[in-house]
Amino acid sequence: MKTSRLLLLLGIAALVATFFALDLQHYLTLDNLKAQQTGIADYRQAHPMLASALYAALYIAVTALSLPGATILTLAGGAVFGVLWGTLIVSFASSIGATLAFLAARFLLRDWVKSRFSTRLQAIDEGVSRDGAFYLFTLRLVPLFPFFMINLAMGLTPIKTRTFYWVSQVGMLAGTLVYVNAGTQLAKVESLSGILSPSLLGSFALLGVFPLLTKKMLEFFKQRKIYADWPKPDRFDNNLLVIGAGAGGLVSAYIAAAVKAKVTLIEKHKMGGDCLNTGCVPSKALIRSAKLLSHIKRAPEFGIAKTEVEFDFAAVMDRVQQVIKTVAPHDSMERYTELGVEVIEGSAKIVSPWAVDVTTADGVKTLTSRAIVIAAGARPFVPPIPGLENIDYLTSDNIWNLRELPKRLLVLGGGPIGCELTQTFARLGSKVTQVEMAPRLMLREDAEVSDIIQARFQAEGVDVKINHTAKELIVENGEYIMLAEHDGQIVKIAFDKVLIAIGRAANVQGYGVEELGIALSPRNTLETNPFQQTNYPNIFAVGDVAGPYQFTHTAAHQAWYAAVNALFGHFKKFRTDYSVIPWSTFTDPEVARVGLNEQDAQAQNIAYEVSTYGLDDLDRAIADGEAHGFVKVLTVPGKDKILGVTIVGEHAGDLLAEFVLAMKHGIGLNKILGTIHIYPTLAEANKYVAGVWKRNHAPKRVLAWLGRYHAWRRKV
Repeated sequence: MKTSRLLLLLGIAALVATFFALDLQHYLTLDNLKAQQTGIADYRQAHPMLASALYAALYIAVTALSLPGATILTLAGGAVFGVLWGTLIVSFASSIGATLAFLAARFLLRDWVKSRFSTRLQAIDEGVSRDGAFYLFTLRLVPLFPFFMINLAMGLTPIKTRTFYWVSQVGMLAGTLVYVNAGTQLAKVESLSGILSPSLLGSFALLGVFPLLTKKMLEFFKQRKIYADWPKPDRFDNNLLVIGAGAGGLVSAYIAAAVKAKVTLIEKHKMGGDCLNTGCVPSKALIRSAKLLSHIKRAPEFGIAKTEVEFDFAAVMDRVQQVIKTVAPHDSMERYTELGVEVIEGSAKIVSPWAVDVTTADGVKTLTSRAIVIAAGARPFVPPIPGLENIDYLTSDNIWNLRELPKRLLVLGGGPIGCELTQTFARLGSKVTQVEMAPRLMLREDAEVSDIIQARFQAEGVDVKINHTAKELIVENGEYIMLAEHDGQIVKIAFDKVLIAIGRAANVQGYGVEELGIALSPRNTLETNPFQQTNYPNIFAVGDVAGPYQFTHTAAHQAWYAAVNALFGHFKKFRTDYSVIPWSTFTDPEVARVGLNEQDAQAQNIAYEVSTYGLDDLDRAIADGEAHGFVKVLTVPGKDKILGVTIVGEHAGDLLAEFVLAMKHGIGLNKILGTIHIYPTLAEANKYVAGVWKRNHAPKRVLAWLGRYHAWRRKV
């Protein structure tokens, strides 16, 4: 614990201990207040300003330290200062004291609680960030909730201090007024419970619910307003209409059809979306061919003295297309039609919250639907680099049209797409230069991961240029040149083809978003709430067009929530669960992660322990010639609960699945250690990293006594 925290904690503990040791609570009782009322009133008459200041200071101290007696002090305020001044002093003193208690709890406990219960707190923090003022106001209006507990609990949330203060002052005002007014009739007060009658408590409870009711009413009128200009059909053609047949759209349509809803799926280009046609499937097919070549080059490592290989790049790219065709039936129009989905090939445009114009070869047709799911995907982001418009540049969309291997390939971007294609084309024989403006590749991963990937790339002939910012593309002496800034100097990089791989931008134009007024997020995606709803409650968005993740599996994950909420949300709505999101970058070695890594934990000030197992010690990895990489697990300090896992190595994405399951269902490292893993497999690494954690937490004192016990047993 930091010195400042320790000193504050000791100071608070000393004050509280002194209060009880000296039996000061005896002075804060109803009987004592009645007995001392005349003397206190006389002192106030003689010294009005000093009496007010001392009273306020005492009230602040009692409230800040969460000591018993605030109710008696409130009565005293009415008895001594009257309704007006008593209410004024108590209102400010109680709010200041409550805020000090709030800040103390935040300073002393927030980081500790967050480090141990980060996953559980995530939903609470999101709710407080969104509606914290309403929640606090409700709690303040109902005296049944102990105010000191509210102060401490709110200190553990992300609510802003100024919001806590003003909401507390306004929310406690009604209760303050009741008690202060009761204090003016102190002689008639027989007990504290007599102040709040059942009817008064009921009134406070109703008053407490009022903010939430107000919020619901505002939401209702907001919805009425947003729909006001749009005539609602008397009946609908569909229960659900889905725009886009990528992963998110396909799963949305599948679920709707499975529960016998009438669903129409509209796709203007190709079924399967980016993943099937220009993303996951073609890239992994190309990576496989390139990896085979890399293994052939490593033949001497496996005891094979000489190998020769010839390949045709065009044939490799044709194989990629063949793989797409083989996978395509899984996402085909025929399959989804058989499942009960009406599939239309055409362009969609939302013309009202319940209507979509579909343009096909046969003309324009208007379809109505009670709910709409937008799964319009994303496209490669192309930066405004001067000169780029004059070059026939490549992206992850059109690189699959290549049939001639670029001799010199320039790759802009050090993220997952850029890294996968950099290594792949280097292995196929291109001279690849990779340019990244950040200080390292794969910036979202820990630095040691970046170091491993960069070292492998350089060993395979890639010219990795980090801290380089593209400034301009020019033609010089008939040669393409990129001008990049590095350490304040301009560097020239020659190339034949350039691949732009610096991210993807959501498709938010061209299908009615602007005309309808569907709100966009700061990331320029469709803004959605936790239920995947846009600002039109019957219009949902999933996948890359919604974010925050751009993975095929998260698009499918979101689609379940969108479809269920769209069809059954009038009964029950489900918040999208982002608690356990895995991903993998399919470089060689692969990089897979779920949950926190070290840089994330440090940025969020979450305490953690690290257990690492090096794959260079794993029998199967050694036998396969893949003895490199590691499994790194972050756990709650002192416990086996998993906060996050990073795996670098052969089949890292496959190995990660066990940890994804463990995190999803609360399984700790002890149970992974107690699970049989087949020998010899790469999956044993998961068990061995659990063993590392176990050794680090071995009960040393118990083991020492066991050693003595066994020594004694050898003597008898």
